[in-house]
Amino acid sequence: MKIVIILPTYNEKGNIGELIPILEEEIFPMIKNHEMNILVADDSSPDGTVDEVRELMKKYKNIDLNIGVKKGLGAAYIRGITYAIDKMKADIIFEMDADGQHDPKKIPEFLKKIEEGYDMVIGNRYSDGGSIPPNWPIKRKIFSVFGNLLVRSILMRFNIHDWTGGYRALKKEVFLKEKSKLGPFPSYTFQIAFLHKAVQDGFKIGEVPFHFTDRTLGKSKFPAVEYIYNALKYVVIARILELKRFIKFLVVGGLGFVINAIALRLLVESYNWHPASANLAGAVLAIFSNYNFNNIWTFKEETSKGILSYLTKLVGFYISSSIGVVLIQTGTIYLGTHLIGRTYYFIYFLVGTGFLLIWNFTMYRKVIWRKKTQQL
Repeated sequence: MKIVIILPTYNEKGNIGELIPILEEEIFPMIKNHEMNILVADDSSPDGTVDEVRELMKKYKNIDLNIGVKKGLGAAYIRGITYAIDKMKADIIFEMDADGQHDPKKIPEFLKKIEEGYDMVIGNRYSDGGSIPPNWPIKRKIFSVFGNLLVRSILMRFNIHDWTGGYRALKKEVFLKEKSKLGPFPSYTFQIAFLHKAVQDGFKIGEVPFHFTDRTLGKSKFPAVEYIYNALKYVVIARILELKRFIKFLVVGGLGFVINAIALRLLVESYNWHPASANLAGAVLAIFSNYNFNNIWTFKEETSKGILSYLTKLVGFYISSSIGVVLIQTGTIYLGTHLIGRTYYFIYFLVGTGFLLIWNFTMYRKVIWRKKTQQL
């Protein structure tokens, strides 16, 4: 596969002159099964960065240069990745700082993860052996660790350990799928937004731990106050939008609950059915109601297209829901009536419904109305 490592630069003449020879002479010879390339995405640096890159291009023939107007890190990456895919025909793209803070020796590990089937691989500074510089002031360490934990907590995605880092590898399909959504994030929030949208669309995310080091040349361009504000703004709004879908799910589930409860009480009180059997009968009606309202409202972005799709999802919905109803909800009622007594059957129904709620939302979102990744 063709690999393009994108190095975004603005006044990085000294750093780029050190990093590119390391990549070319120490790292790339270690990688045998891929065609390795470098793209410097420069934001019209006034310090001679472009001149330094052009000199390096005379020595190394796998380097390209993309120059644009300075609009922020995210804008540089969008421009650079687009160029890498369209002009350089990249299959895999790396995001990597040009200032030496990202350990280039980890590149083979990123590629191994891609080969194992991951769509996007992120550098991890916070677990499994990854680290931030030990000489950082305590205030900066707290800011780094707490800020990342805050993002994880608000988005409720704890399986990903480093949301704010910029050392990543990704398949071109990931960028092509998400590109249209990334325009509003030209600065550092780009990293959080890009990863979050990839997660939402079902791409498989891997991690590679690495030791993050301080730059030795030049000054950081990281706008701390602006970044904190924009990052918090993004994750809070994104989480509210995700909860909006869950609220819709609760409304639809509430209607199904009423249908199920009425059928349960009617069959038990008026026809002396066993509560477990009555619950199964009510569930059949509730499941049909839930499917149709979820299909046209809660998950309308992934709604069934055509009668075949409708019926296929309906069958899958009934199978998924039936497993939950039989094993979780009705199982709770059955155990309650046999272990405690029939008197409190409706309480057992309520408890089982609570467990069923968690099962249903997970299955509906991840299986029935799962967003498909883009295939090219």
